[in-house]
Order: sequence, then structure tokens, then C-alpha cells
Amino acid sequence: MAQSPAHKFGQIIGDAVEAAIEPLLRDFAGKHGLYLDKRGNRLARSGKKVTWKDADGNKHDLDFVLERSGTHKKIGTPAAFIEVAWRRYTKHSRNKAQEIQGAILPLVETHKNAAPFYGAILAGEFTMGAITQLQSVGFSVLYFSYDSVADAFGRAGVDARFDGDTPDAVLGRRVRKCKALMSRKRPMIAEALLDGNAAKVREFMKSLETAVARRIVSVRIIPLHGAAVELNSVPKAVAFIRGYNEAGALRPLVRYEIQVRYSNGDSIEGQFADKASAVKFLGMYSVPS
Repeated sequence: MAQSPAHKFGQIIGDAVEAAIEPLLRDFAGKHGLYLDKRGNRLARSGKKVTWKDADGNKHDLDFVLERSGTHKKIGTPAAFIEVAWRRYTKHSRNKAQEIQGAILPLVETHKNAAPFYGAILAGEFTMGAITQLQSVGFSVLYFSYDSVADAFGRAGVDARFDGDTPDAVLGRRVRKCKALMSRKRPMIAEALLDGNAAKVREFMKSLETAVARRIVSVRIIPLHGAAVELNSVPKAVAFIRGYNEAGALRPLVRYEIQVRYSNGDSIEGQFADKASAVKFLGMYSVPS
């Protein structure tokens, strides 16, 4: 079935928003030593889509993923999942918010030991209910209003305003004009969109920075038959576990309980029956505070 001009025009607008965000994330990845995965070829995966599996084996296609230790040839550990969405009408916004939740939250749970940042970049017409729904479950949200998107396209000489009464013939002409202009005008659209929403963009990038640049402030270890021990780095925690005399305790060891605390208030907890599994867990947090 052929796509309507409205749908094609919406895709062009959505792609332009995604293209405006990509340089910010690419620069951010370079600053923090991360790998930015996006649509396109990558030796570490098949096809052009960015697809991750959750713990149940379900596949989720994503827009952007920032990875620690990732390369073109190797999938890393997720540091951030970020989805981009455009909607022209508010009646579709709640469903899109639920769709984003359904794609991202299972992956956040699957990779909970990495505690990745998760964000949504929304453009067009989204209700406050849809936005707060995402924020209530932990998403950082950057919202470009319909007017700001239309104004950005206007800077490039394209009228991006339309509704249900706009004739297909009019939208068809705009689609053709956009296709002819986009290679030259996309940077202008991106600049106008980001400049017109500078404060909100800074807030979103700050929340991403806070999550990614967090540092370990303490590692708390509780050998279940002993007193709690709190240390200020992963290497010290590993040394404690390796040197802990389980046989010298009054009662047999039941398990190690470990809590890793971060500078931004995040904490990750785990319970382990032996030294090997506890050390393996801490190996994922080997950068000292």
C-alpha cells in the first residue's frame, strides 16, 4: 500500500529531528570515550537497524545507543538508550509514549547492572500526559514543540505546517521540495531547531552527562555472617573479598551482599554465594572513583 503524502512528510520531519540530534550525541560520545550506534552498517551487527534483545529474547529496534567499550566490530555495554519520535497529532502521542516505554524499559531491566541512561526526544504534538508518563518511569525527555519544528523548517524555506485538511497535492509538492533541498538545508534546519530550544537541549544533555559521567563513591560489602564493610573503590572491594577469611567466621558464609553507590545517587545491588561471582560482578565497575 502506497504511503500518503502526509506520512512521507512526517518521515522527512522525523528524520530531520534525528539528524539534528546526532551531532550532539556524536560529540558527547567522543568526549566520554563512548561508541555511538545509530542506523547504518556496523560490522558488530547484521543489517542497518540498531537492535537489542531483552532478557526474554524479544528484539527492540532503537534510534541511538551509547556504549562503553563498544567499537565498529564489537558491541559494548549500554550507557544510554535514546529514542526519537515525531507525531503531528496529540491523539497519537500517548500510544507513542507507551511504544517507547515498551521498547526501552525491558532493555533497562535486562542491563540493570549497567544502569543505563534512557531518554526520549519528542517532536510535534505531544500532550503533557504523554510526556509525564515517560518521566514518571525514569525517562529524561527533550520536547520540541510543533511550532518550533515548523519554524526551523521555515528557516530553510519549507512550510511544515499541515493538518487533516491540507490537500495531498500540497503535501506532495512539499515532499518533493524537501527531497530536493534536504541535502543542503538540513544543517540550517538543525541549527534553527537547536537554537530555538537551547535551554531544553542543555538540560537534556546535562542529565545525560550526569548519568554517564557519574563516579563510584562507595562499595558496600556485607558478608552475611559478619559486619558490613564499606570501601571507596572497586579495587579495594575486590581486594577485601579476595582476602576475606570465610573459614575464620563464627558461622558459615551464606552470601555476599554488595551495593555500588554513585555520585549521582544511583545504586546497584547484588547478592552472591561465592567469591568468584562477587568478583565477577565488581569487574563490571572496574573504573575507580
